[in-house]
Amino acid sequence: MRTEDLIKTLAVDHTMDIAPARMLALAVLAGAVIATLVFAEMLGVRPDVDEAMHTVRFPFKFVVTITLAIAGLALVSRLERPGADWRAAARLLIIPALLIGAAVVLEMIVVPPSGWEPRMVGSNAMICLTAIPTIAVAPLAAILIAMRHAAPTAPVRAGAAAGLAAAAVAATLYASHCTDDSPLFVVIWYSIAIALVTAAGALLGSRLLRW
Repeated sequence: MRTEDLIKTLAVDHTMDIAPARMLALAVLAGAVIATLVFAEMLGVRPDVDEAMHTVRFPFKFVVTITLAIAGLALVSRLERPGADWRAAARLLIIPALLIGAAVVLEMIVVPPSGWEPRMVGSNAMICLTAIPTIAVAPLAAILIAMRHAAPTAPVRAGAAAGLAAAAVAATLYASHCTDDSPLFVVIWYSIAIALVTAAGALLGSRLLRW
């Protein structure tokens, strides 16, 4: 049987539609629980969270990270299935990009230029760059394990999607600790941390998701 024929067979196999989706859901749940425990042990929620919730910038961070997590998981669910169209799911990534982009523009309008650099640098950059990848380890591992039981035909792309989704989950948790709420900080440091995990996922996917 040629590879193309095998992919078509797997794509129409009804068991491949149910089992991998269920396994992915369980993997995401397990990874998120472990990530939450790691986050609680490492950092915990910021002490002024009640006050911060009444601002605009703090809750907005969650809008961006949760939207990114949903888009990333949608992409994972497509890429783990052979022959599935993943491009529509990839287009969902435009939503968090537009949200943070609009927020950055608005921030630069309402904040004088002299205040841009302090908000970009913030006070938690190094913590952000280490915490998000660390918290993302469990969800990334769980998602990759689930994808190994499916049949991804683009292992690097699938691994990158797993890394992106895991990093977005980690960023959502980290956002509740981080006191740098400016979109200027988020767009730089969160993005770098998420990119690192995405790259790690692509590398791991290239080795673990081949079949």
